[in-house]
Amino acid sequence: MQNTRGRRKPVSAETIARLADQGNDVSQFFTNTGRMMGPIRRVNVDLASGMLEELDQAAKELNISRQAVIKTLTPSARSAVSGTSRPCFCQATEASLRPLTLQLNYP
Repeated sequence: MQNTRGRRKPVSAETIARLADQGNDVSQFFTNTGRMMGPIRRVNVDLASGMLEELDQAAKELNISRQAVIKTLTPSARSAVSGTSRPCFCQATEASLRPLTLQLNYP
């Protein structure tokens, strides 16, 4: 006979937080298959207007935010400068960067 019980609905983060606040064991909700990300730090960067225009143009062509362009280009630029292929914690892959031919030629 087939199992007629459907899959359980995912439990919301608010529900898990409430259970944890009440002192209940919430370990059943976590698989430990993900990776821990460090805290995000906000930085301010001064850029020349020409560089901003190039970033905005690339963002418009890719239909993504300026911040996403910077986050996409930074790991590839870092590995190009260092000559090593360090792991990066972003969604960009080498194949996804190929169409991006933005050249930032500023000192």
